[in-house]
Amino acid sequence: MKKIALEEHFLAPGFEDYWLKTVEDVDPALYSQVLSRLKDFGEQRLGAMETSGIETAILSLAGPGVQVEHDVAVATKRARTANDFLAGEISKQPDRYRGFAHLAVQDAKAAADELERCVRDFKFCGAMINGHTNGLYLDDPAVYPLWERAEALGAVIYLHPADPVSPMPVLDGYRGLKRATWEWTVETGSHALRLVFSGLFDRFPKAKLALGHLGETLPYQLWRFDSRAKLYGVKLKRRPSDYIRENIVVTTSGMFSFEPIDCAIKALGHEHVMYSADYPFENPVEAGAFMNELPLDPKVLEDIAYNNASRLFGIGKTS
Repeated sequence: MKKIALEEHFLAPGFEDYWLKTVEDVDPALYSQVLSRLKDFGEQRLGAMETSGIETAILSLAGPGVQVEHDVAVATKRARTANDFLAGEISKQPDRYRGFAHLAVQDAKAAADELERCVRDFKFCGAMINGHTNGLYLDDPAVYPLWERAEALGAVIYLHPADPVSPMPVLDGYRGLKRATWEWTVETGSHALRLVFSGLFDRFPKAKLALGHLGETLPYQLWRFDSRAKLYGVKLKRRPSDYIRENIVVTTSGMFSFEPIDCAIKALGHEHVMYSADYPFENPVEAGAFMNELPLDPKVLEDIAYNNASRLFGIGKTS
């Protein structure tokens, strides 16, 4: 089964120190192995794509990148450098790779200009934002210039997990619950809900947000969001669930289990669910086998694996 994968990571030269912040406790041998895969655009990456049936991978910089850079000028310059580097690598394998832009949200106007440059000149599919930018969340009015441009361009903003602004006291003493296990889900799901409950999608009704991990638990909670929004008098034009269904798409990254994808399909509609392997942080063989073996209607499988992303990003031909 051919696939388009939306959350496949790389590292540009000079970005190792940013990424190291997320793997400080990882075994050195594993760190070295993953780092090698992040930097490779040839045999290792293409071999993994062949193994799992990925025809096209949309590549994105491994986080947090410049989202944690405090010097605005440095962040803006380095984001541009990362995008130029990625465009160069894509040009070597244009039939296999596409890209998400890396943006310095510290200056939303400059980020909007950079997004437009990447979409116009490099045919990037949108941008991946690695969580908050030094505490600035994407619902902040300061970020509106970026959303306005993204909406005009039809560019997807993929919200990727990141560490919270401060550690969560409830997780103190439980290292196994940190980051990818649970902490990032709470942080990223909450960030996405800020966009919904702030009315951002009333202001930018055609904006499109992507979430990994089958929606960071949001599909499971739709009724609850609507019920509590009504109870608390949240002023929106529509129910929270309507925005989640219409403005948000989700991918399978890091969630290779039938129960959550079944929930996402039933809650959002299968046309809003797409495939991701989350290379190199997940096993591409396991990711590909999961997709191939799902007990779903073959047309639904084809849509999730390939057709939905093909239509959204204009990649290849839908079947």
